[in-house]
Amino acid sequence: MQLNELATRASAVLDEVERAVVGKRDRLELVLAGLLADGHVLLEDVPGLAKTLTARSFATVTGLRFARVQFTPD
Repeated sequence: MQLNELATRASAVLDEVERAVVGKRDRLELVLAGLLADGHVLLEDVPGLAKTLTARSFATVTGLRFARVQFTPD
């Protein structure tokens, strides 16, 4: 795969995810970078800021499996 083809596909993935998660393009780019690097991504923030929606959207668009792990503060 050529670099320009990868850039086109990455942009298409981001555009599709951004249809569900509006206004967080910078964070979506970081999540995509983690996926492309074959790494792990930890989404951490206060409740109600689309963390689960972000993960589900990326899983749906890329054809990956979604599994949620929820922690509670001790």
